[in-house]
Amino acid sequence: MCADTTETAEKLDYKATLNLPKTDFPMRAGLPKREPDWLARWEEIGIYDRLREKEGRPSFTLHDGPPYANGHLHIGHALNKTLKDMVVRSQQMMGFDARYIPGWDCHGLPIEWKIEEQYRAKGRDKDDVDVVDFRQECRKFAEGWVDIQRDEFKRLGVTGKWEKPYLTMDFHAERVIAEEFQKFLMNGTLYQGSKPVMWSPVEKTALAEAEVEYHDRQTDAIWVRFPVVGGDAVFSNGKTCVLIWTTTPWTIPQNRAICFGPGIAYGLYEVIGRPEECWARIGERLIVADALAEQIFDQARLGGDDMVRRLADVSAEDLQGLTCAHPLRGCEGAAGEWDFDVPLLPGDHVTDDAGTGFVHTAPSHGDDDYAIGVKHRLPMTYNILDDSSFRADLPFFAGEQVIRPNGKPGGASRAVIEKLKENGSLIAMKRLTISDTHSWRSKAPVIRLNRPQWFAAIDRAVGDGHDTYGTTIRERALRSIDALVTWTPQSGRNRLHSMIEARPDWVLSRQRAWGVPLTCFVRKGAKVDDPDYLLRDADVNARILEAFEAEGADAWYKDGAKARFIGDAANPDDYEQVMDILDVWFDSGSTHAFTLRDREDGSDDGLADLYLEGTDQHRGWFHSSMLQACGTIGRAPYRAVLTHGFTLDEKGMKMSKSLGNTIVPEKVVQQYGADILRLWVAQTDYTLDQRIGPEILKGVSDSYRRLRNTMRYMLGSLNDFSAADRVDASEMPELERWVLHRLAELDKTVREGYAKYDFQGVFQAVFTFATVDLSAFYFDIRKDALYCDGNTLERRSARTVLDLLFHRLTTWLAPVLVFTMEEVWLERFPDAGSSIHLQDFPETPSEWLDADLAAKWSGVRVARRVVTAALEIERTNKVIGASLEAGPVVYVADADLREALESLPFEDICITSQITVSGDAAPDGAFVLPEITGVAVSFAKAEGEKCARCWKVLPDVGQHGHAGVCGRCDSAIG
Repeated sequence: MCADTTETAEKLDYKATLNLPKTDFPMRAGLPKREPDWLARWEEIGIYDRLREKEGRPSFTLHDGPPYANGHLHIGHALNKTLKDMVVRSQQMMGFDARYIPGWDCHGLPIEWKIEEQYRAKGRDKDDVDVVDFRQECRKFAEGWVDIQRDEFKRLGVTGKWEKPYLTMDFHAERVIAEEFQKFLMNGTLYQGSKPVMWSPVEKTALAEAEVEYHDRQTDAIWVRFPVVGGDAVFSNGKTCVLIWTTTPWTIPQNRAICFGPGIAYGLYEVIGRPEECWARIGERLIVADALAEQIFDQARLGGDDMVRRLADVSAEDLQGLTCAHPLRGCEGAAGEWDFDVPLLPGDHVTDDAGTGFVHTAPSHGDDDYAIGVKHRLPMTYNILDDSSFRADLPFFAGEQVIRPNGKPGGASRAVIEKLKENGSLIAMKRLTISDTHSWRSKAPVIRLNRPQWFAAIDRAVGDGHDTYGTTIRERALRSIDALVTWTPQSGRNRLHSMIEARPDWVLSRQRAWGVPLTCFVRKGAKVDDPDYLLRDADVNARILEAFEAEGADAWYKDGAKARFIGDAANPDDYEQVMDILDVWFDSGSTHAFTLRDREDGSDDGLADLYLEGTDQHRGWFHSSMLQACGTIGRAPYRAVLTHGFTLDEKGMKMSKSLGNTIVPEKVVQQYGADILRLWVAQTDYTLDQRIGPEILKGVSDSYRRLRNTMRYMLGSLNDFSAADRVDASEMPELERWVLHRLAELDKTVREGYAKYDFQGVFQAVFTFATVDLSAFYFDIRKDALYCDGNTLERRSARTVLDLLFHRLTTWLAPVLVFTMEEVWLERFPDAGSSIHLQDFPETPSEWLDADLAAKWSGVRVARRVVTAALEIERTNKVIGASLEAGPVVYVADADLREALESLPFEDICITSQITVSGDAAPDGAFVLPEITGVAVSFAKAEGEKCARCWKVLPDVGQHGHAGVCGRCDSAIG
């Protein structure tokens, strides 16, 4: 009979009777080709607008920091917009009405500079073009790049109101920007001043801190004598000089004082010897900081005791009583230009780290210098013009430029040095490489230059009544930072707080053409501090705003604009129209007003729940938005700020076209698909600088494949699953209830992680669960029941759990893998209007949590590790071909663990055909894992025959109605 049975079994094909997975979900994703189809589908069914139809939800608004509309996207854009998209999608799926209105910064120098480049290429001069025509060309240029960047952002899978973004050049936006400026005009914080600003001679405009970057450049450092001419006779004897040091020789003609450090030790030194080729003079006396004396005299070729001797201490009181002559005083042909005394003044900014311990002070060319000048009423100088040339009537240096139009050094510094040499004022000189400010557009050096500019006073009381957080802009900002804003990471708070705490008044004006003008008028002949210097009239303001709403800011530049706007409020001939434009950061800082406040789909209260940008925006958009809002609404315009780092190459180097290490988002999308790029974002710690490159992307792709295989397995096993297959959790076997427990734990992790924007933590938790708990454990165990069981409780329970897993994993991962999870979802729910992105995270019953069960199964998994490790050795040694051929004995010392294993079908959990759990002492030679105590395994083969259907080795094989199968399989076949 046995021979007949075996012969019959060989002739039968039981594969057709198995419940093998069935799915059309492909193993290969083909994302680059398929993702555009999903984009088109989402647009067709109107996903974003359909989500807005979900009523009764609290709002969540992420306000988009506007990129410049002037070039293709770089990898930083991709990181930024993907992070924003993951925020918006996850908040939506957690029950919010998560709104996202993308925006663009369309004004300012980045775009104007591009048009000027086109003009220069054609030999045209911008100044010969009508300003309105020029502005129209800037507008057209920006419109073109908005369209290009919009498509590039959408290709990354970013959701939002793409058909109606906000643009700072929209007429309504220009009207609101002007209106926000008028609030500064009317509340008393606007003033015109003359102080040093960062000035680009090449671009001929002031720059904000966010518009400069630091690069190395070479310069000549000089040590210059300032002869003492007044004070204690010990020093004012015609032999003594105060020695200063500077790396900006061109500022010497603008010197008005010398600063010393009150806490620095100074000495009086006499030159007693000198070598040839030395500019020092025997018998002259020099006052310098003691800590720097040795290196100063070495630089002057006066090293050694036979060259210089120290005569005496020089106290702060001594210094404060001295005056010096300007080093250019008395030069023939100077016509008295520098015939004034130079006072010595105390300054906390002076150190003895470098130089001489004295700081040459030119109030027109530095922040510390200016502060000293204001404090001691020093006169400002106006020797340097917009193009960085010395004024035409300045003796010796007229017309010499600091920076030439091509961005290269001009002859100004060299001319000053040569004059100082000629009149004997120079004692030493050295060529240095320093890190200095450059415009991030033209890459040309930036200088500190005193120019008439318009400022917002941040320490002047704002007369607007919004005093809850302070009366000045600075007070309001600093209190908002701590009282109103949540910072991710917390270090962002410290950075912005320190910047605002120390910052000067806000320079609002720029000397350019493309932007929103400073819509104000000044009375001719009046002084800037006269009460009626500025025309402040509500009717004038209203006429301007009405025109801007209808015509845009171009209305300011049209013929007759001054008379049109002033109307009968005053005599237009008595006023000058201000033609400067607003700092572009004022534009972007005002976006909360015309986007969050004014749009129907903006924020419910005009405030943003989140601003999200890179770390550079602490000095940029976060900063300007804070100042602007504190000046108009009295508080920060945001409740939370999230900051991400910069993107580097695989070696941690900054990306550069010259180095050839740039990663272009478009290329990544073409090769891998947008979901791979998004997964890279989710796997990185965005709070730090991130790295990306070919090898890193290959690793991301591997993680994606593993996850995709997990989803494919679930889809295949859920084929034909219906409500009739469902099993209540209370009826499920322990293994399924353990999975539900893990799901409940993970639900908490996912929600908390998304709530605090910890995308890396969320993805790592879900990925580990999917690949370790599911694929390598649960799926591995339940594959037998899913494939081979009939309509058993185990199989129905497993399929119920798979369905619960499906709904959670797809929604949890949808904010990250927007395309793949849509593909997975549509595989089961292919209805015309169906989409994973219309779903919320499913609610997970709290009763699924079972700590006692979890503790039990933790022990079970530990014991299983020992068994599977022992079987792997036998497989490697070819004693067995598969674990189902084994029937090992497991020796368990712990009684509770032994009881737990005996209460379960431990052979199924270990994927063996039989298993014996014993409390006896393990025999010599039993397999153990060093890190696990109390569990040992003795290998034995399973007894019986191999089932032709499930491949288990069991004693009852061949004893049932269907040949060559076990009882379980015989029942399943029916």
